[in-house]
Amino acid sequence: MNKSEKFNETQKELARFARVISHPARLAILQYLASTKTCISGDISDHLPLSRSTVSQHLKELRNIGLIHGEIDGLKINYCLCGTEINRFMDMFGNFFEPIRNAEITCETKV
Repeated sequence: MNKSEKFNETQKELARFARVISHPARLAILQYLASTKTCISGDISDHLPLSRSTVSQHLKELRNIGLIHGEIDGLKINYCLCGTEINRFMDMFGNFFEPIRNAEITCETKV
């Protein structure tokens, strides 16, 4: 038995999501798409200190988890955010952290 099988589906899905957004380049891509609403992949590499091939790999990770969509337009691919999936993950994270945030903490760290 794989150790990850011992965890529930929500925990595994949140971990996959956290892994994908844990890279600063992917966060920058999401922020860029949010500010531009839609763009061409080449435009993204113009705004990040990364090569087009590296940006392409990060776009693939974001696309695989469903945070962005890519639509082929001739020789270019137009990328945009997937609001449905973003909202689903945000709700999932909110539901996960709510009981943690509301937990009665009985210890304090002394500095």
